[in-house]
Amino acid sequence: MAFKFSLGAKLKALFSGFKKTLDQSFFDNLEDLLIEGDFGAKNAMMISDEVNERKPKTEEEFLAIVRELLNDKISKAELIPDKDELNVYLVLGVNGVGKTTSIAKLACYYKEKGYKVVMAAGDTFRAAAIDQLELHAQRTGTRIVRQENGSDPGAVIYDAISSAQARGDNLILCDTAGRMHNKENLVRELQKIDKVIRNRVKPENYKKILVIDATTGQNSISQAQIFNEAVGIDALILTKYDSAAKAGALVQIGIPVAFVGTGEHYEDIHEFDKDEFLTSLAGLGE
Repeated sequence: MAFKFSLGAKLKALFSGFKKTLDQSFFDNLEDLLIEGDFGAKNAMMISDEVNERKPKTEEEFLAIVRELLNDKISKAELIPDKDELNVYLVLGVNGVGKTTSIAKLACYYKEKGYKVVMAAGDTFRAAAIDQLELHAQRTGTRIVRQENGSDPGAVIYDAISSAQARGDNLILCDTAGRMHNKENLVRELQKIDKVIRNRVKPENYKKILVIDATTGQNSISQAQIFNEAVGIDALILTKYDSAAKAGALVQIGIPVAFVGTGEHYEDIHEFDKDEFLTSLAGLGE
């Protein structure tokens, strides 16, 4: 999906203001621009120093250098379940980022590719979360395993795995709580679920996917740190990718991106296109 980031326009405006020579003021402004864009001080200084060393003569050279330097900071995750084995995707994220809707979109995406998908309502902390996932299951024609509000999330996931093995399903999409009374409770709960899955599913068939809102910037960095420290994250899903995405935070997070959400409909999920992302981010080709 083509998307225009504000960074590219700002980089162009900065360069056009220094047509004769790139002096120290230019590099100070470049660092400020990148830091304001959530790239972090370390990345901002690295890019500024490299641009200074290469001394680009044209706007296109300048933007190409920025794109090249960001290339190693962004990666794509390939989430291809094994159709001959049971796969479990544990979907994580704080409340409000579009986690449950993303699960429904994933269900449609993988069902179209021939997978037998089941949802597991592992967010038993909120009754509304169970009801919401069940509604998505009905609308997408996907089987769901659920228990009552307040049930042990690990037990729900255990039942889902047992059920999927008995029925020959090959992909379980597990919802999880995004907020509990405190961070320690959340981490402890996720680690219990993680242990249940690791004991019953092959490591290569188990993926932990974090859903983050592409517009939240610094908040997404702290979210990624919490979930990554708890269970380790294999891939990201970016929601609201069609809005004013703050791409700098993604550079700081450093976790591969698998999918982007681009709208409210179930089909509005797409594999992450790294080349398109970097080109748009740097303002090239506009």
